[in-house]
Amino acid sequence: MPHIWGVRTTWRTVGDGEFFCPGCGGDRSYLRRIGRHRFALLGIPLLPRGTARTVVECAACRTCFRTDVLGHPTTTRFSAMLRDAVHTVALAVLAAGKEGIDGSGTALTTELHEVLDPLAPHLAPAGSEDILLQGARIALADGPYTPSEHQTLAAVGRALLLSHEDTERLLAIAARTPS
Repeated sequence: MPHIWGVRTTWRTVGDGEFFCPGCGGDRSYLRRIGRHRFALLGIPLLPRGTARTVVECAACRTCFRTDVLGHPTTTRFSAMLRDAVHTVALAVLAAGKEGIDGSGTALTTELHEVLDPLAPHLAPAGSEDILLQGARIALADGPYTPSEHQTLAAVGRALLLSHEDTERLLAIAARTPS
């Protein structure tokens, strides 16, 4: 027997885009939807009864998520962020290896933070450590760390949200590991 009365939620789409769907495990299209609860009589929504939270609905699996899911990068964006991070760390370490570069330290640190800050919260600890170790191997290619290389690598560690102790431990491990 159908319900004669009840509360029904009506949804209105207010936006769309692409996101990483935790349900599907990949980049998918989404609809951003706002809901309103309404008293319904014979299945017809009549009187407003309040609002439902805004949701993000995956176009593929139809699962609804909180809007904070949009803060996670898509796999395509994450790959680009990772590539830019490795590239920037390599350039920063190479530039730091050249003695006598005037004023480059501040510019390098700023650029490192611009590239690494958006990426760092999405990396697993092993990923952050790997980026730092790649930079350390580049710095060690021509001998022991110079003071500016060490400062640059310390800035990389901070930008990747690694503790000072972890950064120093990783730099020591890299220095002891044969190339």
